[in-house]
Amino acid sequence: MVKLSEISTRAPKDLNREKVEKGTNDLYKRIGELQELMQAGGKHSLLVVFQGMDSSGKDGLTKRVFRYCSPVGINAKGFKKPTDEEFGHDFLWRVHKHTPEKGMIQVFNRSHYEDILIQRVHGWIDEERVDVRINAINAFEDLLQKDNNTTVLKFFLHLSPERQLKKLQERIDLPRKNYKHNDGDWEQRQHWDKYMECYEDAINRCNAAPWYVVPADQRWYRNFYVAQTVLNVLEGLNMEYPILDKEKLGEGVGIS
Repeated sequence: MVKLSEISTRAPKDLNREKVEKGTNDLYKRIGELQELMQAGGKHSLLVVFQGMDSSGKDGLTKRVFRYCSPVGINAKGFKKPTDEEFGHDFLWRVHKHTPEKGMIQVFNRSHYEDILIQRVHGWIDEERVDVRINAINAFEDLLQKDNNTTVLKFFLHLSPERQLKKLQERIDLPRKNYKHNDGDWEQRQHWDKYMECYEDAINRCNAAPWYVVPADQRWYRNFYVAQTVLNVLEGLNMEYPILDKEKLGEGVGIS
């Protein structure tokens, strides 16, 4: 049973920051190499879900961890408030069409979990509906993994309220960050304890695919943690480049 209050939002004290930062870019490069391998093989796909409070680093992680991936082999989708059309369908309708085809990496910046987080925090759905949606999420992620060979990785970016306060204030104080400011982020902050309760419940009950609780107060460790986890999973797929059967090549095709 995961208890967020018992998990640190900071890096282990004995970790050497300089050493970690020096090696993290190598992890990014290797992820880029394996993304090409995944695309070439066309047998596997990867769905990476980033969830966390505002300013926890979802955008930054997407930009850094996958910086060496080919633009034609990776997609990113941010989920905001549903449109009227999306509200007219089941909550997974807008999500399912963005899942990755074989050979692709897909990043979700927020995801289907919003529908058991913000809606639950504000009481827009009752607990019976929450239970139905949790069961649907588990079935959905199980389907992706077993029917389409999609590995699902879910990261909760574990940020402290003190760190969030600093980051939200920067969006007001620093002109280059003004575009990120949203009054609604400050309003949601007032419900911190309820959000943590709902996140903790989602992490413990939505377990068809693994959750990773990422200490997110220090950007250098957050980036390393996610990159290392993604890399370990990609390496574990044991992917290979497809070998061309030259005997089946048509006439007129040169063979060197």
